[in-house]
Amino acid sequence: MQEISGQDIIRRIRVENPWWDGERDLTRGLKPRAYFRLFFPLLRDRSVRRAVVLLGPRRIGKTVMIHNAIQALMAEGTSPKSLCYFSVDHPIYNGLSLEKLLEYYEQASGVNHKTEPIYVFFDEIQYLRKWEVHLKSFVDTYPNIKALASGSAAAALRMKSKESGAGRFTNFLLPPLSFYEYLDLLGKTDLVEPAPEFEQPRHFFSAKNIEEVNDQFVEYLNFGGYPEVIFSPQIQSDPGRFIKSDIIDKVLLRDLPSLYGIGDVQELNYLFTTLAFNTAKEISLEQLSKNSGVAKNTIKRYIEYLEAAFLIKIVHRVDRNAKRFRRANFFKVYLTNPSMRAALFSPVVPSDDAMGALTETAVFSHWFDFDSLYYARWPEGEVDIVSLLPETQKPAWAVEVKWSDRSCDNPGELKNVISFCVHSGLKSALVTSKTRTETCDVGGVRIDFMPASIYCYTLGFNHIAFHFLTNSLPTLPARHIE
Repeated sequence: MQEISGQDIIRRIRVENPWWDGERDLTRGLKPRAYFRLFFPLLRDRSVRRAVVLLGPRRIGKTVMIHNAIQALMAEGTSPKSLCYFSVDHPIYNGLSLEKLLEYYEQASGVNHKTEPIYVFFDEIQYLRKWEVHLKSFVDTYPNIKALASGSAAAALRMKSKESGAGRFTNFLLPPLSFYEYLDLLGKTDLVEPAPEFEQPRHFFSAKNIEEVNDQFVEYLNFGGYPEVIFSPQIQSDPGRFIKSDIIDKVLLRDLPSLYGIGDVQELNYLFTTLAFNTAKEISLEQLSKNSGVAKNTIKRYIEYLEAAFLIKIVHRVDRNAKRFRRANFFKVYLTNPSMRAALFSPVVPSDDAMGALTETAVFSHWFDFDSLYYARWPEGEVDIVSLLPETQKPAWAVEVKWSDRSCDNPGELKNVISFCVHSGLKSALVTSKTRTETCDVGGVRIDFMPASIYCYTLGFNHIAFHFLTNSLPTLPARHIE
């Protein structure tokens, strides 16, 4: 039986690095995601000896961002052969250490990796056993090398990064495509304009034609979470083939079983489909166990795996006084990307009953890496989103998500929101609408109405703008903050 030779590996490395032979259009002309302007300075900075760990779900643009960075580095004068990319999940690299990969890189390129300043990119590094130990040693051993590692099992990668890479790794989380980025990539940001009545540094927007914006928002809910999909009518005609087969199934059938040793993939697949259909709904382990016949501890473990792979996000409950429950018997599950629901079931139209849950899911996806979010529920009512201040656990703000203008004409119906604000000490809340922007006072509580599409656009824009200006995540980029 023939074995893979060193020459086979060297040939593969050359295939993965076509810029060594003069190729420059590495992304087929695709515009970089807006997050690139936050990511690239971290990669380029050599003043601190750290590796960058690029995290995020499958197919949301990590590899394209790496190739955008390679193009940008070459444009600044970096020698092409000083830039080396490895797709670590390729079978040909199975069992090879980072050190061995470097040796093959030197043979393939002629660049002395021990002395010359180079950039090395390890894509999908989670397939390398004990990658965090190898990468830390790599950073300590080679001060001339700027390393980047990317991976899709974000929660697991981040945990290992914090445990083993303290002081040596800088994590960069690339979220699913926001509505702002969706319009930006399509060249349609002219559908909105700054709202002049609000002052900097926070940015707020209004629609030139809210119906046109909402049309794009529905398209975003169905197809907009993945950069490849928004430019492909062929994929949009059959989203299940791309999103389900190429993204969801690979995570469920390959990533999670191989990384976590899951035995019954059919059980996991059934659970995920159930959770996806019930995105934004309150559920319990008891309900899931009763309906599926699977033990609660097993379901809990599956949910942890699905969250680790960035397919879902778990949100826990507080009461009407914004107090957390000691036992988390009930919780909500959100798809991290609303487009997954269309792929699993069918695309929605504006009048579908599922629009409310998908709109709420989209709002939560724009708070992708914000850990202080909850929902409030008590016997008489519920509020969709509540943010607690980490220092005091006091409520900072509240949002009720609706895909309707009914509450604008009947604000007295917002009894749940008013009751929560009164009991928790909030003076205002934001309620999303379908088309209207206005403000009213109900029982001493100010209610700000904003179209859900504009709210998502605002969140997406401010997340990048605040991070870019302050080098930190935007704590509260929302209109309703005092």
